[in-house]
Amino acid sequence: MSNTQKHKTTVDIYGQQYVIMGTESPSHIRLVASLVDDKMREISSKNPSLDVSKLAVLTAVNAVNDYIKIKDQFDRLQTELLKEKD
Repeated sequence: MSNTQKHKTTVDIYGQQYVIMGTESPSHIRLVASLVDDKMREISSKNPSLDVSKLAVLTAVNAVNDYIKIKDQFDRLQTELLKEKD
């Protein structure tokens, strides 16, 4: 059994309450939920006819797209740093 303490945090995302369990701090979980809520509201304002499930999928696609871009940038910077050390 792990010694890592899990936190239970209730958050509101797009008008729905969710209980999230995780090892991250409650403030971190609330921040993540807030960013998801903001992105859903942004996408919804541009596409008001979307149902919630399609809105959730588009939000996930946007989040993963942002993640891939940042990860690629991080990998490039890490490669540059390794070249400079040699």
